[in-house]
Amino acid sequence: MDGTSVMTEAGVMPEAYGGSEALATLHRVFGYEAFRGEQEAIIEHVVAGGDAVVLMPTGGGKSLCYQIPALVRPGTGVVVSPLIALMQDQVDALRALGVRAGFVNSTQDFDERRVVEAEFLAGELDLLYLAPERLRLESTLDLLSRGKISLFAIDEAHCVSQWGHDFRPDYLALSLLGERWPDVPRIALTATATHATHQEITQRLNIPAARHFVASFDRPNIQYRIVPKADPKKQLLSFLREEHAGDAGIVYCLSRNSVEKTAEFLTRNGVEAVPYHAGLDAGTRAAHQSRFLREDGLVVVATIAFGMGIDKPDVRFVAHLDLPKSVEGYYQETGRAGRDGLPSTAWMAYGLNDVIQQRKLIQSGEGDEAFRRRSQGHLDAMLALCETVHCRRGQLLAYFGQDAEAGACGNCDTCLVPPDTWDGTIAAQKVLSTVWRLDRERRQKFGAVQIVDILLGRRTAKVIQFDHDQLSVFGIGEELTEGEWRGVVRQLLAQGLLAVEGEYGTLVLTEASGEVLGRKREVPLRKEPKKPAASRSSSGTARSDRKPRTAAAELPPELAPAFEALRAWRAEQAREQGVPAYVIFHDATLREIATVWPSTVAELGGVSGVGEKKLATYGEGVLGVLKSLSGTPDTATPTTPDDWPQEEPEPEDHEGPEDWAAGI
Repeated sequence: MDGTSVMTEAGVMPEAYGGSEALATLHRVFGYEAFRGEQEAIIEHVVAGGDAVVLMPTGGGKSLCYQIPALVRPGTGVVVSPLIALMQDQVDALRALGVRAGFVNSTQDFDERRVVEAEFLAGELDLLYLAPERLRLESTLDLLSRGKISLFAIDEAHCVSQWGHDFRPDYLALSLLGERWPDVPRIALTATATHATHQEITQRLNIPAARHFVASFDRPNIQYRIVPKADPKKQLLSFLREEHAGDAGIVYCLSRNSVEKTAEFLTRNGVEAVPYHAGLDAGTRAAHQSRFLREDGLVVVATIAFGMGIDKPDVRFVAHLDLPKSVEGYYQETGRAGRDGLPSTAWMAYGLNDVIQQRKLIQSGEGDEAFRRRSQGHLDAMLALCETVHCRRGQLLAYFGQDAEAGACGNCDTCLVPPDTWDGTIAAQKVLSTVWRLDRERRQKFGAVQIVDILLGRRTAKVIQFDHDQLSVFGIGEELTEGEWRGVVRQLLAQGLLAVEGEYGTLVLTEASGEVLGRKREVPLRKEPKKPAASRSSSGTARSDRKPRTAAAELPPELAPAFEALRAWRAEQAREQGVPAYVIFHDATLREIATVWPSTVAELGGVSGVGEKKLATYGEGVLGVLKSLSGTPDTATPTTPDDWPQEEPEPEDHEGPEDWAAGI
């Protein structure tokens, strides 16, 4: 499909779109009237044969930046994608749009691969998806050398960077693409990259002349919230019941055991949830991932083994029950929510043990001193995001070197309910003095539990065993509760005034501790929220303060029946075809259909997200759903909101590199 086919098949000449074949393709294939942000500049640059490095947030439309040039330029666009488990869904979605797409990977048998290879050599593919491992095979390179390639797209390009959080050694070999095909444009894309990662992508892929496009990392539709960890599974359940009942979402946990227990807990309490981690066999992982992509309202509880490349647009929430290792990882994971632009939530429960555990993992982990320093820097930035009293969105954008708009964002917890602060200098001195006395007077090191027990004057078995009730600091902290003291310790760790040491996570002083003990430095601290009353959500926010954030809830009440009926129709279509529901239409498209209430195929074609192929395939079905709701003859539809039906609709029938092998 080259530029000529765009003019003849689209039914409209590119001149109608300002002479742009790319814009004509956007309208004809994808059903959109205009590009967003820098999409047009990126696409025109690549269409003209230029290399590009694209940093764009998840849901910002990165895939169009290589899909449209592949459709406009002669030849086949080769897409390097890290997880083969998702290639089938990506190809299905493109074929539903009328795009000739295929993939070659180890899930296919010999005959299936031969068919796709023959299509490529015959010039019958617009896009060909490959895993990076495949490009290390001489047979693959030989195949590509015998075909016509329009461009190389390197998706999830941060995997090439050892500064990044998803480093994949196979990506390091991708510099050979420029060596073997110097005249074929390359476009590297990622949703998360600091300045260091950005530069390393450019160097390791050997694209020094690439033009760089950096879009805003802001995702205004995502509400960021971090709550103090009390009983995290119950807090999560309350959050889901009150704000995201029936929504699809992802819950991230650090360990496989926590994943299993959390999934079982949610299921037992009426939330349909499945686990996903590297300890499960490949068949179970694939089945759970497939269910998540194809079913509405399923929750996946997972380690970080899950999620990269997930293209499900209607993920309404991402929750973390453990602290992510880096801001990049947090941003990448939370970015899997709300890809369709509709309101979504990034929610995290965070506590003292998270800080201690992550510090221990860094100290005991593999890698040289430089790697540990890098990991510590990532963690420090993550802790700063958790402990900030300022706008979380602003802090997040600042990490990626971008400025937030002036003032509060209005859609994060610190903006919605600004936290109180207090002068914690004396409290900090009491904690640090206790650690100092144990170390200097007794040559002993203990963790946070013992420190807090000493400050509260508790004569526990361990306190009595070591005569800690004889210390001068015993009982000097009765003005604060146990939870408040744990908050003080947590914030001292986050500010670098305490450190974690050894296998058991004991607390030790740092160089900066002396400034506090010597009264040369003040220590401002966040106030720990009081335990919410029974009538309030355990997530720390009153039930009345939160509105359901479902797609239907964002519609006027009179339109909800049409939206739900369209979703039911879409689900049936998806089941019949064996594809995810979003391959048929996104929620955002169904919302617009319910709002516009088109009465003809031509009117339906004006809805965003309805391209020519989908209009021909599903147009009559969509109009039939609306006509059945209107209760009017086929030639008439409701004309005003007052005419629309009001009745309720019928109910609708800590992982590491070993996990990457699941995608090879």
